[in-house]
Amino acid sequence: MPSLQVRELPENIYYQLCHEAEIQHRSLAQQAVATLARGLTLELDPKSRRQKLLARIISDPVKLNAVSPVNPTLLVREDRDR
Repeated sequence: MPSLQVRELPENIYYQLCHEAEIQHRSLAQQAVATLARGLTLELDPKSRRQKLLARIISDPVKLNAVSPVNPTLLVREDRDR
């Protein structure tokens, strides 16, 4: 999982983040991720993310075996003719 290091974070932002983390019973890192996700209007709930991904997969499935099957008899004959 990627990580992020923030340099020269203003003290007021740091203390507010610490305060919010304490209220939400989260670590500072968890609160920073939640705050960033909320600010970027991203869904943080893993269950809803999985449901959206599953819906997208169902709506546009990957076509496995899209290539037509090969006739083994033709392959054997081609090999013998070499």
